[in-house]
Amino acid sequence: MASSGRVFSNLIWRFLERCGAQLVTFVVSVVLARLLDPTIYGTVALITVFTTILQVFVDSGLGASLIQKKSADDLDFSTVFYFNILVCLVLYLLMFFIAPLIASFYKNSQMVLLIRILSLILIISGVKNIQVSYVSRNLIFKKFFWATLVGTITASIVGIILAYYLPYNQKVWALVIQNLVNQTIDTIMLWILVKWKPKPMFSWRRLKALFSYGWKLSASSFLDTGYNELRSLVIGRVYTSADLGYYNKGRQFPQLIISNINTSIDSVLLPSMSDVQEDRNRVKAMVKRSIMVSTFIIVPAMVGLAASSPSLIHVLLTDKWLPCVLYLQIACINFAFWPIYTANLNAIKALGRSDLFLKMEIVKKAVGLGLLFSFVWVSIEAFAWSALISTLFSLVVNTWPNKKLLGYSLFEQIKDMFPSIILSAIMGLVVYFIGYINGNSLKTLFLQVFLGVSIYFFGASFFKLKAFTYAVGVIKSFSKKVK
Repeated sequence: MASSGRVFSNLIWRFLERCGAQLVTFVVSVVLARLLDPTIYGTVALITVFTTILQVFVDSGLGASLIQKKSADDLDFSTVFYFNILVCLVLYLLMFFIAPLIASFYKNSQMVLLIRILSLILIISGVKNIQVSYVSRNLIFKKFFWATLVGTITASIVGIILAYYLPYNQKVWALVIQNLVNQTIDTIMLWILVKWKPKPMFSWRRLKALFSYGWKLSASSFLDTGYNELRSLVIGRVYTSADLGYYNKGRQFPQLIISNINTSIDSVLLPSMSDVQEDRNRVKAMVKRSIMVSTFIIVPAMVGLAASSPSLIHVLLTDKWLPCVLYLQIACINFAFWPIYTANLNAIKALGRSDLFLKMEIVKKAVGLGLLFSFVWVSIEAFAWSALISTLFSLVVNTWPNKKLLGYSLFEQIKDMFPSIILSAIMGLVVYFIGYINGNSLKTLFLQVFLGVSIYFFGASFFKLKAFTYAVGVIKSFSKKVK
């Protein structure tokens, strides 16, 4: 059984890994955005839509099954590994042969070779995913830290060099090769650092048992991923590649922050809650603490980013990217709700209710698709706002089952989040009005960040927010262990 100290020690290692990777990614994305046009980003985004959707089938929910199963052994892991490799090869061949059809749909013949090369990520993922599941199940996220850092830094250097030296009509390859190098190095490092290796064994009976739990999560993930990526497909078809570039770039900045925290929590919570799934009170306590701490970090980050976004885009990306400000602000509001979103879903998965998980996804995506196709013909701005409406509806759906399963209602969860939300709103208003100061944009941005962070943490300390006190305690404990 995982102790709370071990859980949060792994949470910090996962968070450091995400922060290290995303910090490098952030710096590189700024450099590449200055070197590349929005149209190039839009073209690559259209391709990654398909590979992202197919990534769902690479794992087929079996990774989550390995984590959730209390007695998973070498036979389970080896079986899943060989099955995943087979699935990945089939998926790559599918992308290879339909590449001309996709290129024809978007009236861009250049996309054929781009699709066939970038789709190699599917095969790489099949080799990598089993190690990811092993690391997650055994709570050894320190391995991730080094693997991700080496892969991200290497790929970033390659991407910048290619973006700088390739001729204009070939610069799109900078983004494609950067993605491939990142995944390849990351996978190699994991296989070096993680001791587990596949054994020459396979069991259809084990695969069937794991699949009976995992297919529902896979179907749910397909609905979620397909719905999210459908937005990019629709924008690329109804509007222009440049519009898609602005839309995706606007989402990129808040997504860099949210993925650090959300991925860290998501990776650690599921194995930890699965470990104590028989004790509903402990599961509830984990969900409650997760929501409080993650909200304490995510909400002010999203509010501050939204309030300072005009200055940020002007300073980092130059004025050619200013149309993405609105999409950035909408995405910030959207992602601010993710702590409560993720924690509730992990509780449902940990309790073995993948059937309920799938039913919830069907309801949420049915409503989401209705909103998507209702707003897409209005304007791209209205289309962006529809995602927020869909998230709010999904929030209610996600929290509803845990009122019965854990005795933890939506009202109680909002009550736990409320102190952080109020303090973030006060900080956000100050940051927003500072943006109206005339003068140097860089100085304005610096002042916004400095005052925003100072106001928030001073307020948290002064009012003794529970999440602040707990987070400080965990960090101090972790620091002592590292020393």
